[in-house]
Amino acid sequence: MTHGSDGVWTLLTGHGHVLVAIAKNPGSRISDLSREAGLTERTTLGIINDLESASYISRHRTGRRTTYTVHRDRGFRHSSQEGLVVGSLLEVLAQTSEDDPAPRSEESGPA
Repeated sequence: MTHGSDGVWTLLTGHGHVLVAIAKNPGSRISDLSREAGLTERTTLGIINDLESASYISRHRTGRRTTYTVHRDRGFRHSSQEGLVVGSLLEVLAQTSEDDPAPRSEESGPA
């Protein structure tokens, strides 16, 4: 018996998709992030608020533009990933690296 073979599902939640989209392009608009994550703009904005409240990201306004900083040293919220940080996941899924000469996201504080 196979589960989910008739429906569409993904391994990441909406929060994971939005975090990856922000890590790829921290200067993106909500409309671009929502398109990348496959979610509505309203859902994407709610997720961004959640991510900021949990200190996974910070928002910075410059004029009318918002840029995001991803805090790669934040741990996962599920107990089965205790001790792991989101930066490792983002390095693979968003193809970001701390050694990248033009980093797309920043790390907050010491790891």
